[in-house]
Amino acid sequence: MTSVLYDAPGPRARRRNLLLSILFFVLLALALWWVWQTMDEKNQLEWALWEPFTTSQAWTTYLLPGLADTLKAAALSMIIALPLGAVFGIARMSDHRWVRVPAGAVVEFFRAIPVLLLMLFANEFYVRSTGVSSDDRPMYAVITGLVLYNASVLAEIVRAGILALPKGQTEAAYAIGLRKGQTMTSILLPQAVTAMLPAIVSQLVVIVKDTALGGVMIGFTELLNTRSTLAANYANVIPSFIVVAIIFIVVNFILTSFASWLEGRLRRSKRSTGAVLAPDEVEDNPAAVPGTYGTGAGGTV
Repeated sequence: MTSVLYDAPGPRARRRNLLLSILFFVLLALALWWVWQTMDEKNQLEWALWEPFTTSQAWTTYLLPGLADTLKAAALSMIIALPLGAVFGIARMSDHRWVRVPAGAVVEFFRAIPVLLLMLFANEFYVRSTGVSSDDRPMYAVITGLVLYNASVLAEIVRAGILALPKGQTEAAYAIGLRKGQTMTSILLPQAVTAMLPAIVSQLVVIVKDTALGGVMIGFTELLNTRSTLAANYANVIPSFIVVAIIFIVVNFILTSFASWLEGRLRRSKRSTGAVLAPDEVEDNPAAVPGTYGTGAGGTV
């Protein structure tokens, strides 16, 4: 039995895969056991270090406010960067050189600069050139850096998603008299959204994690920054790192799970029903037959 991508494994290959799987799980179990033993020897498993996470004070004072700022910065950055990236991605495909070249230069420039450097530049700009308060400045700098970098990345995702569509889509749109702008908004972009969705969500996951850079360098009170304050008060550095890591894993897992559900829903909604019309239904609705006169889909006027 074969598939489109590979031949089904035979008896020898199945045995080899089974042995490799068993070996992997054995090595993983040994690694986890070694980590557990090391933490136990360093007294990192004592209940006194983990007990603060069972109280509401550690969550309401440190972790939840930090998580709220992390999600707020990530959400605002994505809301601003996504339409900005779409504009630059479409502009890079323009027939006009005076539009295509500047858009490409902007995208390549900001994509080449590390996001941390963009945050630092933005922070200095707000310090020296604006009246933004010191309390709000870290949030503004983090969002600015994330927007500039991720808009350039999303521009490439949008451009790649559109170019991945069959050329026949564009040719068919031109054949029925649509202009390029109408073809882009009515034909290409709606189809490309489904193909681009996994990459867009993966970029959102990157944005959520990159907010931690602002906490390290410019004092943005995100989740990792508030963790350091919590660890200083409760003297539980390693447990606090583990708890914050689990929070990031849960948040990103929720995002990717939602993206998978949304992508599947979009794909199902675009599928044809495959319904077969009876002869009397065809006679009652000539527009349902391609090439017949009528006003329905596939008919000619």
